[in-house]
Amino acid sequence: MTGQEPPPATVPAGAGTVAGGSVFAAVDIGASSGRVILGRISRDAGTPEVSLETVHRFPNGVQDSDGGLRWDFTALFAEVLTGLGAAAASAAAHGETIASIGIDTWAVDYGRVNAAGELVAQPFSYRDGRSRGAVAGVHGRLDPQRLYATTGLQFLEFNTIYQLASEADLDGVQTLLIPDLIAFLLTGRRRTEATNASTTGLFDAVAGEWATEFLTALGLPLDLFPPLVQPGETVGTLLPAIAGQTGLAAGTSVVAVGSHDTASAVAAVPAETEDFAYISSGTWSLVGVELQHPVLTEASRLANFTNERGVDGTIRYLRNVGGLWLLSECQRTWAANGPTFSLAELLDGAAALPDGGPLIDADDPAFTAPGNMPARIRAAAGSSGAILPDEPAAIVRCILDSLADGYARTISDAERLAGRAVDVVHVVGGGSQNRLLSQLTANATGKPVIAGPVEATALGNVLVQARAAGELSGGLAELRKIVAGGTALQRYEPAAATNGPLRSTDPSPRV
Repeated sequence: MTGQEPPPATVPAGAGTVAGGSVFAAVDIGASSGRVILGRISRDAGTPEVSLETVHRFPNGVQDSDGGLRWDFTALFAEVLTGLGAAAASAAAHGETIASIGIDTWAVDYGRVNAAGELVAQPFSYRDGRSRGAVAGVHGRLDPQRLYATTGLQFLEFNTIYQLASEADLDGVQTLLIPDLIAFLLTGRRRTEATNASTTGLFDAVAGEWATEFLTALGLPLDLFPPLVQPGETVGTLLPAIAGQTGLAAGTSVVAVGSHDTASAVAAVPAETEDFAYISSGTWSLVGVELQHPVLTEASRLANFTNERGVDGTIRYLRNVGGLWLLSECQRTWAANGPTFSLAELLDGAAALPDGGPLIDADDPAFTAPGNMPARIRAAAGSSGAILPDEPAAIVRCILDSLADGYARTISDAERLAGRAVDVVHVVGGGSQNRLLSQLTANATGKPVIAGPVEATALGNVLVQARAAGELSGGLAELRKIVAGGTALQRYEPAAATNGPLRSTDPSPRV
């Protein structure tokens, strides 16, 4: 592959249209797994509807390799190609043509690509601890208050800015965030999508451009990142070799979506008003509100809120609150050391326990790395004087109570700092299926919780592509109406705390 870029392309209006709709491929990769999904837009009933077909699933995870925790990006990209091949085959079997491809992944991490277009090394994972040692040096050159006043980004020791500061040599390479790296290998065009750029610590939250003065202050090349693109813009078309390998048409476009998976998920929140909070619940929990302008106050910085870009130039004003990583790591530890417990068994046991158990700080950096999570959780509870039994049900209840408590505090802080009153909390993503967590969240916040859709990220990805192709129109409100009209949602009303058991699996009323 050469470093030369092919010319840009656009998605023709109506591309991929078949018998009442269009077809789009969504590459959606999280920190533990990935999927390639076909999204079909139909108008059989007059109103646009979206249906999703998962054509390929694959695992993802870090490995201890070459001096640290890294992603096996070579294997990951091979899975993407396999998935796109499966998407092409499924579309062909239905007489369809895929109009475009959109890519979303987790944020912060990146690959380094040289002038010849070669990946210099497998990308480090944010769970590697190497960036911790760079924090003091960065803050010695750029005061944290100045950083926040420009970027609006919450402090996390693994933010891209600290990872880059820990690199030994960046001369002659460009930094491509993970979704942009995938798009480059598909199209040969180097671009950085804006929602993900806003998570780097090197992006001006007001201007919507790279904060080049920070690159200079840190001795980083000004061309370290490729030019920016916005969700809905076309990155390029498939390279001939990629088209041949996958069976996709040579003119298939790769369209920028909210490439930070949370940006795509928030775009698909089925909110009916502006006064909502969201929780994108999965490996991490991203908890916040949607704004039109960033909040760059010192109070916001001290509260560790972040201002990240959303689709259509919105601001995702949020805070990371840990997530179901704690539960999945506990399950992994228990499975390796004793009997295996199903998730349903664990949740039923946790729901049977009374309120008022011990709490931990679910977003403590001590829980970031893989390892014996039950022991770390019990130690954290013990450090505050609480006694947490060494029983799976008790530990699971502690995790969920702590997450719900963190959600409630974060939403309350967001209301205060942004001057925005919240009437309802929307939970999207995989965690929306956890009935016990949703009910605990309603109880803790004192606000109704609406759970769903599970596939918010893929829906947001597909909707942005469909709008770029001219198949849909309107702003986020119009896109969200499509989601709300086509999704079975569950509503949880706040309940007073009790000393009796909750029910983790009983169905709640549908919205």
